[in-house]
Amino acid sequence: QRAVDAYKTALSVRPQHGEAYYSLANLKTYQFSDDEIDCMHQQERGTDHTLMERVYLYFALGKAYEDRGEFGKSFDYYRQGNDLKRSNSGYDADKMTIELLRQHKTCSAGLFSAHKEHGNPAADPIFILGLPRAGSTMLEQILSSHSQVDGTLELPNILSMAQNMRRQGDREGKKSYPDLLAELSAEELKKLGEAFIADTQIHRKGALFFIDKMPNNFRHIGLIKLILPNAKIIDARRHPMACCFSAYKQLFAEGQEFSYSLNDIGQYYIDYVSLMDHWDTVLPGEILRVHYEQVVEDLEGQVRRILDFCGLPFESACVSFHENKRSVRTASSEQVRQPVNRKGVDQWRRFTGPLEGLSEHLRDLIDDYPF
Repeated sequence: QRAVDAYKTALSVRPQHGEAYYSLANLKTYQFSDDEIDCMHQQERGTDHTLMERVYLYFALGKAYEDRGEFGKSFDYYRQGNDLKRSNSGYDADKMTIELLRQHKTCSAGLFSAHKEHGNPAADPIFILGLPRAGSTMLEQILSSHSQVDGTLELPNILSMAQNMRRQGDREGKKSYPDLLAELSAEELKKLGEAFIADTQIHRKGALFFIDKMPNNFRHIGLIKLILPNAKIIDARRHPMACCFSAYKQLFAEGQEFSYSLNDIGQYYIDYVSLMDHWDTVLPGEILRVHYEQVVEDLEGQVRRILDFCGLPFESACVSFHENKRSVRTASSEQVRQPVNRKGVDQWRRFTGPLEGLSEHLRDLIDDYPF
C-alpha cells in the first residue's frame, strides 16, 4: 500500500508521468478506478509526453481494460504500446535465429564429450531459465524456500561472459562467440567457471546452493555446461500461447526486445524450443523441463521432482513458497505471494481473435504441447 501511495503521489506532482500508471498496473493486483482511467485518457489526448511516457500509458490502459473484461479495448492498447516501443528498437528476429543456430553448430555432443572432465567441478549453481513469463519466478521461489538454497537475482554474469568473448573475438580478428567455445582449453574453461563462482559470491548468503534465474541463459547452456559441468539446469516452460501473450502484454525493463511484436515473439518461441531440443540431444539427462501447467495441477509432486533433480531432501516450505518473504524483483513479484492457482493458464483465450495469427504461427508447437 505504501508503494501504491507513492505512485499516486508521483502522479499528483506530474499527471503525465506514465511510468507511475504502469507501475500501478505492474503490481498485477491493483485495479484502476473510473476516475483513474479518465485521467489516463486525458493524458492520452495530451501532447506533452516523451515516447516512453506514452508507452507506459498504453500498457497501463491495456491492463485496466483487461481487468474490466473489455478485451478488445485492452488488446488495442497493448498493441499501441508495443508498436510504439518496437519503433524505437533495433531488434532483428532473423538475426537472432541465425545467432541461435550457431549454438547448434558449435555445441556438439563431441565438444561436451571432449571436455567432460574439464571446467570448475562446483555443484553450487542451479540455473532456472527459459522464456520470460513462463513460470521461472515461481520455480525460483519454490527452490529458494529450501534451507539449503539461496535465491539471488537474474544474474548477468553468463550473458556478460558471452558478450566479452564475442567482443574479444571481434577485436582480435579471431573466431567470435559461440564458435570460439570449440577452441577453449581445459585451463581456460576451469578459470571461467572459477570466475563465475567468485563473481556471484556477493549475492549468496551461505547456503550450499544458489539460483541464477536469468531466463536468457537458455541461449548459453553450452557455455554453462563447459565451465560448470555439475551445475543443475531447469527449463521453465509454459504453453506457447500463454507464454507469448503474457510476454506481449508485459513491458520489460530491458533485455527482451523480441517481446514487442507478435511475429517476433512467435519466431523467438520457435527458436527457443528448437535450441532446447538441441541441448536435450547433446546433453541428455542434464536439463529438467518443468511445465507451468504441471506445477499448477500437481504442486507437491513437481516440488518433489525438482528437489530430487537437485539432490535436495524434501522440505514442506517449498510447497508453501508463497509464504516466503524474500525480495522478488521480477514482474511476478506479487503473483508468487499467492498460492498456486489456474488464473494464468487460460487468460490468453480471452483474446483469441487478435491472437489468431500468432496461434497459426505456433500451430505445430501448440499441437505438440503436452498440456
